[in-house]
Amino acid sequence: MAKIISSFFISLDGVVESPEQWHFPYWNDEMGAVVEAGMRSAGAMLMGRKLYDEWSAYWTSAESDKQIAATFGAARKYVVSSTMEKADWENTTVVNGDVAAKLRELKEQIDGDIQVSGSATTVRWLLANGLLDELNLLVHPIAVGHGQRLFEDGPTHALKLVKSETFETGVLNLTYVPADGN
Repeated sequence: MAKIISSFFISLDGVVESPEQWHFPYWNDEMGAVVEAGMRSAGAMLMGRKLYDEWSAYWTSAESDKQIAATFGAARKYVVSSTMEKADWENTTVVNGDVAAKLRELKEQIDGDIQVSGSATTVRWLLANGLLDELNLLVHPIAVGHGQRLFEDGPTHALKLVKSETFETGVLNLTYVPADGN
């Protein structure tokens, strides 16, 4: 059975928005190995509508990162949206209607993990519906001070830390699972 695994670059103050503006000074081989391992374990990618719009626009025309663009293009992608009817990016399926039931079916069908990179709103929904199996946070030693945070006002979600390591850059690599075992 596939696991739904979410990964974020996140600041000390919980900001996940626009990491390209603050995360790169902390990138090193340790972080690269973690990101690469996540990509290797992926049987599919899951994203919300906003991330789909951003990534499909960028990765279908990326000139500088053609290898990554090809990898993302070839990957099975699922986009959660109540307003989208079809997706133009190759290998993309829109998930709507009874999203929870459809994602449970996908977890049974997919070999490898279902990776969620970004999509904070979708991740909060996955947690609330008992569908998120693992939350990976690369916590950067910076307070950004503005932008969307991973967790905003809303329900409480108890998590259990199952792995932690500190990179040379001061970034914390933290892995959590729902504390209730969902």
